[in-house]
This record gives sequence, structure tokens and C-alpha cells, in this order.
Amino acid sequence: MSNEYILAIDNGTQSVRAILFDLQGHIVAKSQVHLDAYFSVQPGWAEHEPEGYWQALCTACARLWAQNDIEKSVIKGVAVTTQRGTVINLDKFGRPLRPAILWLDQRRTTQVPTLGPLWRTAFKLARVEDTINFFLGEAEANWIKAHQPEIWDKTDKYLLLSGYLNYRLCGEFIDSIGSQVGYVPFDYKGLQWAGKRDWKWQALPIERRMLPELVPPGTLMGRITAAAAEATGIPLGTPLLAAAADKACEVIGAGCLEQHIGCLSYGTTATINTTSRKYIEVTPFIPPYPAAVPDAYSTEVQIFRGYWMVNWFKEQFGHHEKDRATEQGIAPEALFDELVNAVPPGSMGLMLQPYWTPGIKVPGPEAKGAVIGFGDVHTRAHFYRAILEGLAYALREGKERIEKRSGVPITSLRVSGGGSQSDAAMQLTADIFGLPTARPHVYETSGLGAAIDAAVGLGLHSDFNTAIHAMTRIGRVFEPQPHHQKIYDELYRRVYQQMYARLQPLYKEIQKITGYPRLH
Repeated sequence: MSNEYILAIDNGTQSVRAILFDLQGHIVAKSQVHLDAYFSVQPGWAEHEPEGYWQALCTACARLWAQNDIEKSVIKGVAVTTQRGTVINLDKFGRPLRPAILWLDQRRTTQVPTLGPLWRTAFKLARVEDTINFFLGEAEANWIKAHQPEIWDKTDKYLLLSGYLNYRLCGEFIDSIGSQVGYVPFDYKGLQWAGKRDWKWQALPIERRMLPELVPPGTLMGRITAAAAEATGIPLGTPLLAAAADKACEVIGAGCLEQHIGCLSYGTTATINTTSRKYIEVTPFIPPYPAAVPDAYSTEVQIFRGYWMVNWFKEQFGHHEKDRATEQGIAPEALFDELVNAVPPGSMGLMLQPYWTPGIKVPGPEAKGAVIGFGDVHTRAHFYRAILEGLAYALREGKERIEKRSGVPITSLRVSGGGSQSDAAMQLTADIFGLPTARPHVYETSGLGAAIDAAVGLGLHSDFNTAIHAMTRIGRVFEPQPHHQKIYDELYRRVYQQMYARLQPLYKEIQKITGYPRLH
């Protein structure tokens, strides 16, 4: 057994986890602190106190030490991975000026900076005006500047959550290139802060002095300070290594370093990713995100309210399974799998398109969720299976878009996130994609990805290929069932792929009549 461990801290939307990994990718110890995901002062807002994240991190570490007999000298380094796109304003003393605005926040502003005439003309000619206007209205910095100018005037540093936690741990304003996902002036192709003439400096009130130093994944960012050591119990001087955002870390934690392996994440936002050394925009003018390895990109297609819909179903219609699970002392997931398996592939004609939240381009801002094919044979079990099938159809569409843009066929899948724990979801994913679909050897793939970054940065593994080979493995593999695959292929091509184009005019009429969803 290795006596060299990495501490990965994973600050997601629902919880903060402190996980110790060995150099073979085994979980040695783990603790978890659940979070209230956010609070809403206004409908559609999603905020969280920055100090609450820090205290949850400290509590997770304290529980790790209390619940496990660990000799702390074996902890060789720490790496942090967090939810994406959550922003924090700090004053000149490094103190939060307002609650963090989460990636789930839906507020927009119409009071936005004016771009210069050359940029406006260029965007008009490129037919991306709507995308740019979406960026301007969605950017949290623009909302704060417009609606809380006194806060913006006091803002000395503007950080993503990862940068804030790094600062609390090592005392430096520094962050990983791999964590830069959000409305910030970042050059996604160059993997650095945008150049002086880049349009994003005109589009946002952010100044370069407000931003942290950026370093590639695996870089030593600093060491645990005395204050952080006292608060967390992590030994003073322990190296802090750059990791990446949670989705990027999931990709390498699932072993998806090669472009022909698709990584599905069945989390709050469902995604399909591949890792590429080439810069590829799957949707024009929507950039790929930085990967959790240096000089690489994570091509991604998102279903924004992905497995949120599964949780919504369980909250609204799953009380029977939850009560039975409590009585029997088993995980509710096993009973929800029974629901899925009670229904044949295709849900007896019930088809769902999972656009519960509008998109930017694919789908467009007018999009809504749709369920068609209801009949008197359908029960909540059919509806539950249709949700899982609809998410898989949408991600298959994303896979085909990635393949078309990259020219590289995806030949196998890895699935992480909460939904990966369902055998029924794994099997229908294999059937809908027609590909072998594997579950990674550990559930905590984002934490494992952060540990891989740290292991390479510390020289405990010689390079990323070696580290990923040593620290990741596939668990159970689900092979497509030919009869089910044929049914799904017909439904996907003849029905699912036709739904959005045919319903889009009706979505637009709904928007005109009701005002919802608000067009950007």
C-alpha cells in the first residue's frame, strides 16, 4: 500500500468533500459536508455566502481527521476542484463584499457596456450578435456594476470560487487555467487572460488587476498558510497544486484522455465531453473549456437541467420509493431502477425532449421541455424512463455534433456523476448510443481528477498519461443490447431528431403569449 496520499477538496453545488487518494487512485478516506445549495432573495437568483463555502471546507477536513486514523505526514499535496462559474467579489483586505453568485443564477441586466463600432460590425457580419448580447446580459460583473455600483467600486479582486478557496488556503491570488469557466475575460483558445485588444475587456467592467494569476493544471501554486492550517488541520506548508473545474476533473478522473472516448456526466447539468489538443468549437462562437491537463481543451455539449430533472421527478412523484427504501434500509436508487425496468425500451411511445432550461443556440432561447406520445397505458414509471431516455437522446445528439466538428468518431463511453450509479440508466445509455458504456472504478471522479493533477505536479507520477493509467480504471461495462438498440435508433432518428424543429414555432408562440421564457 502506498504511503503517499493526495488530499482532494471537491466543492460542488450540493456538498463539499475532502477525499484522500493514494497513487493507485483508491479512496483511502473521505468526508462530506452537505450544503444548502443556494438562497434566493429574488426569484431566479442563486447566491451563497463565500464564508459558508470556506467553513464547509474546514468542517470536511476536520471530520476527515476525526473519523480516520491518518498520519498527516503522508499527505504530499492538496488540490481543489469546484463548481464552475460561481463568482466572488473581494475588497482590498480580501474580504467578500457580497454573496457569491452561483452558476445557477438566472438574473440578467440590460445595462451593459457598449462595444466599439468595429467589434459590433464584425459580430453582425459573423451573425453572432445574439450570442454576444447573451454574454453581455448574463455576465454577473455587468449586473453588479449596474445594480450594485457601490459594491463594484469597492471590488479589488473578482474571483471564481476556485480562486477564492486557493486564496484562503495559500494566501495568494492564484488559480488554475483549468478552472476558468464563466463570464470573465479569458482567452479560451490561448488558455490565458484575454489580450489587451480583446472585445471582452470592452464587454465587462473587470480590470486585469482584479484577476488572479493563472497557471496550468499540475503547477505548484503555494503552500498551506498557518491560518489555513489552523482552520483545516492540513499540515502547515503542504503544497497546494492547481487542478481544474469539476467537470474537467471528472473527465480525466474517468480516464478520458483520448479523443475517441466520450465522457458523460450525469450530474445537475448533464454533459458529454471529449479531450482534444485542438481547439474545436462544437457550436460556432461557443468555445471549448480548458481541460484538466495542460494545453488541452474539453469539447462539451451541455443539457443544463440534466439530472436535475431526475431529482425533480423523485421529489414530485417518488415518495413511495423513498418510504419503502427507508423501511427496508436500502438505497432508493435500487427501487427507482425497478421503476425503469418495469417499462420496455421506448417507454411505449412516450418521448421527452429535456430542454427544461433555454439555451443560446442549440437549443435556442425560446426552447422549452416537451413530452409527446401520452396514452392511457402510461404511468409514472413510463414518465421516469422517458426522462432518462430523453437525456440520453440529447447527449447522443451532442456526441454526433462533436464527431462532426472534430472528425474523430467516439467509440466508447465512460459515465460519471450521480446518474452513473443506476444500472438501468447505464444500460439504456449503452443501448441509445450503441456503444460499450463503462462506469469508472470510483464514484468520486472529480476528486480523483484533482488528485491526478496534484500527483503529476509533485512528480509522484512522471506525466499525465502515466498518472491516468495508474490511477483510473473502468468498473462494470454495459454492452448495447441489439434489439433495444434498434428500437432506440428508430425512435431517435425518426422522432426525437424531428421534435425540436417542429415544436420550435410553437415555443415562440408560447413565449409571445406568456412572456416565458424571456428571450435574451
